[in-house]
Amino acid sequence: MEKESTLNKSIYDFSKKIDLIQTIIIGLIAFLVPTFLAQFIQAIFGAQSMITTHSQIIVGSIVNTALILSAINIKGWKKIIGVVTMPSISTVLSGYVFGTASVYMVYMIPAIWLGNLALIYFYKLVMLEKKKNYFLAGSLGITVKVLVIFGFFELLNLFGIFPSKLVANLQTAMGFTQLMTASMGMLITFVIYQVEKRKLK
Repeated sequence: MEKESTLNKSIYDFSKKIDLIQTIIIGLIAFLVPTFLAQFIQAIFGAQSMITTHSQIIVGSIVNTALILSAINIKGWKKIIGVVTMPSISTVLSGYVFGTASVYMVYMIPAIWLGNLALIYFYKLVMLEKKKNYFLAGSLGITVKVLVIFGFFELLNLFGIFPSKLVANLQTAMGFTQLMTASMGMLITFVIYQVEKRKLK
């Protein structure tokens, strides 16, 4: 019950119409960005460009922004679960962000879901329920997210799930890149949150 009540909190009491619009927009971003933005970047800059090869950072930052926005603005565990699960499913289906390693991301889906849920939950718990600082909530959520995802990857790696030639790249993707993109998402969302707060005053 405690977890459910926490997931039912939002920073503002939006109308049903605004809540529905926000949920749809954030859900679409979470699902479509990993597929179509990565393809768009590749089409514009070419498959071998530096921007394309680092598209995970761009895509991941936007997805984390969507996750944190949902933590602040969306309430209800069913909506939250939808946002949590969409990015990883889209990423695996598209095969663009991780390239040839995308097939192995299937093994990481449970950890990515848990990591995303942890990010959202800590924002709701620390910022909305405990009324603490935005960045404290973000720092705790990001730390737990990265620990869950990277820890699960290392556990699977002990069993030889991933080809040795991909391990180094995947370690970076599941560790440092997760930290970077979640931190970027935290900063981007803070700007949106400040604008939103001024408009709703």
